[in-house]
Amino acid sequence: MPEWEFDGEIARGASGRRARLVQEWLSLHDIQVAIDGKYGPATAQVVRQFQELRGLRPTGAVNRTTFDALVEPMTEARVAISAQGRSLGDLVIAYAKRHLAQRPREIGGQNLGPWARLYTKGNEGPDYPWCAGFACFVLQQACGCLARSAPLRPSFSCDLLATDAQKRALFLPETRRRSPDDTPAGSFFLSRRVVGDWVHTGLVLSAGKDTFETIEGNTNDAGDREGYEVCRRVWGYNNKGFHRDELNCGSAGSRITGGSRYACSDSLL
Repeated sequence: MPEWEFDGEIARGASGRRARLVQEWLSLHDIQVAIDGKYGPATAQVVRQFQELRGLRPTGAVNRTTFDALVEPMTEARVAISAQGRSLGDLVIAYAKRHLAQRPREIGGQNLGPWARLYTKGNEGPDYPWCAGFACFVLQQACGCLARSAPLRPSFSCDLLATDAQKRALFLPETRRRSPDDTPAGSFFLSRRVVGDWVHTGLVLSAGKDTFETIEGNTNDAGDREGYEVCRRVWGYNNKGFHRDELNCGSAGSRITGGSRYACSDSLL
């Protein structure tokens, strides 16, 4: 069941996935409780605390109203944005900013929690880093606004994104980047550790002559590729490459049939 759907009251004595979900969302709201999947007296107490903060009746049980308040950040991130004549790249950035504003982050451990599961279609854990899942989720939201298919095959895997781009002849080597116009807003960047081992991806927010700004998932303020949150970052162009939608290309000669071009960098982010 989706993270944001209510399927009945959750109260003291509950255990398993539903109890854990309540505990995760409480922690995401900075009301700390052990995430052990057991809805005991401690969980009931912090639910009452959350309810009081939100002006709700402090019952200690999660009814629909309390549940909706808990999952509100994810609901907000999923609200459709009107296309209003915007390009795909513009919409990608609009959605990325909307997600960033809701503070998506892991909770309970590496690649765990509602946000990690959202970006990896219900998967979680050490085997599911979610930077690619985040970027592709945002891309799919933007494509939905334009009623068009994604210019690349969405994936949780940076390796598969790179492979798909190469198969579609949408691969732009880093050495071919010539100016900021080659990295418009809404582009993907991709980084690799060694040949054939792609390790991180994110979205270009804006580009200048010497640096570009990004919104990335599964990173942190230190720029780690296996981080824990969605962050806004600034990078230099060394060892970076880019994917971009054709609607954002600077000249007709640089456009690629199929809607996008993809580029990959030569080293670890």
